[in-house]
Amino acid sequence: MRSWTDSNNTVIALQGRIDSTNAHEIESEILNILKENDDKAPVFDMSDLSYISSAGLRVLMKVAKLTDSKLSLTEVSPEVYDILDVTGFTELFKVRKKMREISVDDLQVIGKGFYGTVYRIDSDTIVKVYDSPDAIHMIENEKKMAKMAFLKGVPTAISFDIVKVGNSYGSVFELLNAKTFNDLLIDDPDKFDEILEKYVILIKQVHSTEAERGELPAAKDIFFDYLDAIEDYVSDDLKDGLHNLIESYEEDCHLIHGDFQMKNVMLTDDEPMLIDMDTLATGQPVFDLQGLYVTYQAFKEDEPDNTLNFLGITGQMSDRIWQRILSLYYDTEYDNIPEKTMNEIRILAYIRFLYIIVVSDLKNCELGKLRIRHCVEHLTDLIKNCK
Repeated sequence: MRSWTDSNNTVIALQGRIDSTNAHEIESEILNILKENDDKAPVFDMSDLSYISSAGLRVLMKVAKLTDSKLSLTEVSPEVYDILDVTGFTELFKVRKKMREISVDDLQVIGKGFYGTVYRIDSDTIVKVYDSPDAIHMIENEKKMAKMAFLKGVPTAISFDIVKVGNSYGSVFELLNAKTFNDLLIDDPDKFDEILEKYVILIKQVHSTEAERGELPAAKDIFFDYLDAIEDYVSDDLKDGLHNLIESYEEDCHLIHGDFQMKNVMLTDDEPMLIDMDTLATGQPVFDLQGLYVTYQAFKEDEPDNTLNFLGITGQMSDRIWQRILSLYYDTEYDNIPEKTMNEIRILAYIRFLYIIVVSDLKNCELGKLRIRHCVEHLTDLIKNCK
């Protein structure tokens, strides 16, 4: 048996088999290790454990009674997991299965976003590989959000496996021969109207779906957090004005996706399907429309080639997409959309865009500094028209 400590935990690696022939001896070793590190929480690494009997499970129960929180069992093999599941131990403890490892070196990239890259494994499955060190939490949160949305009738893919990809982690989905709406548009621009109509129908479907109060984060609270993050870049008066605008929106339990750009909508079996559900929240539609403005307008403002580099479309096509989304959503010509509506979309968009820049390394380059200055200028001018 091996053990080591980190800042919060004592990790104990269990090996081989634990049964009636060695359970008592292993119990004594474990208790001695924990006694020497009584200020740290026990975590059991089960990557090399091939079998555990009822005698071994009783050892875990005894250890669990000595801790104030759920016992953590990590890197559990499928065989041992089945034993824990049948005996109900997966409900008692925090159990994490051992992840299978895959390589993406030769896989086709079908999408790339702020937090990771999506690869096609085969005709049936894709994997989204996260760049964040908090990937496991993000994957589990996205799975929870997707399941909740799916049960409410929103077409979405639910992850069925978490895999290790080098030093990163990925989430595996079943998406049969799916393509993003962004790629559909690139491949067949003549179907522009047909693709955009399907896309906006999905947006409206999501916005007409309600969650229980408190079931999801509120978009207003998310934007208040954005304001706190950007406060060093805006004046107190400007921050107060932006805060008052956000506060003025009535509470709304309808779903918003948070990043509804066309790379996050897939077409599979001629049906649209929403992915990247980790940003799901509740709020008024303007909190979703702002994200589309960020993607199709704000990013290219100081970097004209941005949409070509990120989306594979020209700036002119990006403008066309943005205007068509708004006209279909509000069922009117783009030029007839009220100025107040457009101003509020843009204000929220520049709050989020400024947040994206200042919490990343983007703020340190010349382009980032230019974007920060222009965001603040836009916000200063736009908020005057909302008073």
